[in-house]
Amino acid sequence: MAHGLLLVVTTTNKSPHSGLLAADTGMGAVTLRVGDLDGMIRYYRDGVTLELLRHDGPVAVLGRGTTPVVILEHTPDLRHASPRDAGLYHTAILFDSREALAAAIYSVASRYPGTFTGSADHLVSEAFYFTDPEGNGVELYFDRDRSTWSWTHGQIEMATIFLDPNAYLRDHLTEGAADAAAAGVGVGDAVVGHVHLSVGDIASAREFYVDRLGFETTASLGGSALFVSAGGYHHHMAMNTWNSAGAGRRRLALGLGKVEIVVPGSDDLGELGERMSHHGVATRDDGRTLAFDDPWSNVVEVRAAEASGD
Repeated sequence: MAHGLLLVVTTTNKSPHSGLLAADTGMGAVTLRVGDLDGMIRYYRDGVTLELLRHDGPVAVLGRGTTPVVILEHTPDLRHASPRDAGLYHTAILFDSREALAAAIYSVASRYPGTFTGSADHLVSEAFYFTDPEGNGVELYFDRDRSTWSWTHGQIEMATIFLDPNAYLRDHLTEGAADAAAAGVGVGDAVVGHVHLSVGDIASAREFYVDRLGFETTASLGGSALFVSAGGYHHHMAMNTWNSAGAGRRRLALGLGKVEIVVPGSDDLGELGERMSHHGVATRDDGRTLAFDDPWSNVVEVRAAEASGD
């Protein structure tokens, strides 16, 4: 989210078989198709301070500890998509402390100063925005404790308020964190908190991600943006038409390769498979994951946390 509008989030109670994703659903790694693998590894490792977990030929996996955050697939023969095409708006990486977020901001700003695009206090979170060397949006953020979120009659406020990055670093960047960032070492834990997509229209996004996939609508900005989540989070995914109104299905190009969603168990995965089949969504099931395409050919892959030890 990066636009200065007031958002209202609503939550509802859900039963295990209500057609909704389980409350403990979260996001997994985001896969990007890249033209310059070495350059992109450097950005996410040396800039964002993710660790290079694996590098096997054309595929590099970056994250923290044992948790993948970004998977880079080297596809140098592909071209960049048009800015008006559907695809990735940004990958939002959630840090577990303000100190950890400040260290990552300091690192990116020091090594890749031209990639910073803005920052905002969203009331529920504090966010800083960047664009990686191949044009993929990146959000680095920290969630305020849910007890501080402002709830009224089951609704929560989100907004976009200017957040001074220099003041944020003065307040939250410790000497130890700065030294770690300067050495290329990440601070704390980080995961994919949410994924924001560019889509052709919001009505189709709502039908697919809410009515079929099973997220709940948490906020909407008229016909230009939709925010959805499981379990009352502010948003696990978002879709907007700010640059891509009217976009059709994507052609194979650099950029977003796959969005991963993690459900708690195999029963949740099975229930989702039945629900998508009921809605006529073609799925690919390899026994461990369930994959399908959204209306713009964005690939979504769902796996069970219990199967992978998360």
